[in-house]
Amino acid sequence: MTLPLRRHLLFWLIGTLVFFFLVFLFRSILLPFVAGMATAYFLDPVCDRIESWGLSRTLATTLVTLVFAILVILLILILVPALIGQLAALLERMPTYLESLRNGVAQLVSTIEEQLDPALLERAREAATASIGRFVDWITSVVAGVVTGGVAFANLISLLVITPIVAFYLLRDWDRIVERVDSWLPRAQADVIREQLAAIDRTLAGFVRGQATVCLILGIFYAAALTVAGLDFGLAIGLFAGLVSFIPYVGSLSGGLLSIGLALVQFDDLARVAIIAAIFFVGQAIEGNFLTPKLVGDRVGLHPVWVIFALLAGGSLFGFVGVLIALPVAATIGVLVRFALEQYLDSDIYRGHAEDAPPDGPSNGPSHGPSHG
Repeated sequence: MTLPLRRHLLFWLIGTLVFFFLVFLFRSILLPFVAGMATAYFLDPVCDRIESWGLSRTLATTLVTLVFAILVILLILILVPALIGQLAALLERMPTYLESLRNGVAQLVSTIEEQLDPALLERAREAATASIGRFVDWITSVVAGVVTGGVAFANLISLLVITPIVAFYLLRDWDRIVERVDSWLPRAQADVIREQLAAIDRTLAGFVRGQATVCLILGIFYAAALTVAGLDFGLAIGLFAGLVSFIPYVGSLSGGLLSIGLALVQFDDLARVAIIAAIFFVGQAIEGNFLTPKLVGDRVGLHPVWVIFALLAGGSLFGFVGVLIALPVAATIGVLVRFALEQYLDSDIYRGHAEDAPPDGPSNGPSHGPSHG
């Protein structure tokens, strides 16, 4: 490795480490700023379109920010009271549901105990208890990191107050910020860096904007279908399942299990339970066969396993801020890894030097096979 290349790699490595150290250091106050940056990033194309109609950037930014804020406020005013009412009713009925669930589980365990060897059952119970304990500890640590990092009351207030201000100023100066950052790029590698940044932008925009649309459609579908089917708390569960669908398979799986569990407790008719299960099967089929291929597509290059790992790692390390920056970081790493792989496949390290390659002509060694004239 040449000395200039080592210097470049060391520079970018140190810069990356400093970036993550600063994120970790200021993680408790970053939420409104990260949310404002995300809002500005997603609304910038809208501002560009309005600006192309002849309006000034400031006026376009004011109009877009105002409309976006009004839509968010209307959504909160419409949904929050209904969700709070359903959550309050759920908490009120929770003891009854838990008692019914306990009785059902006790009956199932009693049936299993009659069929299995007691020693084998005891070992299975110990193994299950240990596994469940580790799983609960892991879930608790992740949720605790998310809650302490971003959902505290003070952070929620700052999110509502500071985020619109940050989004407005970033959206107004977005083009100038991009131009200024572009001027800081090292001149020798500027074209390559611009190409990779454009790839990151396409990947991130294609995934997040497409996935946000998928989540919105699924949330509306699940909430409406479960409510029509008569499931208690169908609105809350449906919206939850839709919003969590940005984590591959987690939304439909968690929402389906929760809905089917409540349906088993609520309904005596198994046909109605089957209807609840069918809603999530249909939703998963629509998502997998139509929504995701059409709105997200395979071109974004973010594998579901990579997305899940990035979200969990971000939440564990940096709380809710980590969840917000997980996808941009995952998209950036994915693009850079693909670029590095392309460079490797086009290098002498992969292909070998010309003098190391086997000769193209016939071998001069003795022939061991029969000769066919």
